[in-house]
Amino acid sequence: MTERSDQIAAGLDAVRRRIETAGAEAGRAEPAGLVVVTKFFPAEDVRILADLGVTDVGENRHQEAQQKAHACADLGLRWHFVGGLQSNKAAAVAGYADVVESVDRAKLLTGLQRGAHKRGATVDVLLQVSLDPPGSGGRAGVDPGELSALADRVGECGALRLRGLMAVAPLGEDPDEAFARLADVRAGLLASHPGADVLSAGMSGDLEAAIRHGATHVRVGSAVLGPRPPVL
Repeated sequence: MTERSDQIAAGLDAVRRRIETAGAEAGRAEPAGLVVVTKFFPAEDVRILADLGVTDVGENRHQEAQQKAHACADLGLRWHFVGGLQSNKAAAVAGYADVVESVDRAKLLTGLQRGAHKRGATVDVLLQVSLDPPGSGGRAGVDPGELSALADRVGECGALRLRGLMAVAPLGEDPDEAFARLADVRAGLLASHPGADVLSAGMSGDLEAAIRHGATHVRVGSAVLGPRPPVL
């Protein structure tokens, strides 16, 4: 293996062990899944990840994601779009993303539906729910009180499939407290949409807390791949 392959293998092994340990401590029968977020890292790193058994990769920025998905099309990976999504880019994102985790408003659905139809695919959708206090101007996401209506709208789109929720713990808050609220929000959504059982939560610094509160997969970048390279 090359030096870079060795670095990624070591990071991946450490994260997988963290996931397994957190799952065992939470009494989980199966460990949470892993989406490796490759933002700013080259397609060569994606190929190394695939060689190491990674099946799911995530991207935050459309142009970069589109280029990598095309360059790595032969690998059979499952591509997750996890960043903020502009409505005028939604159709293009649905042209390559298998999962769009950051749907936070109904305005995105028309474009996603159009892109999925053009591709001849069904795109899985996660609703990004805000865990910030109302009006705080924190991270993106739909207000929990508006979640059910947005879920219903996704259900009306034949080329989109509602799979569950995504969330990010607010900056400066104990992630255990944030993810406990998320678990309550998830329970409410499952009561009306029982098939929406995916919960994407937890990143490099707080994946254990997310798993304790029911995350079905975590999104990890730097703990696997190292510090992000500078953007020129």
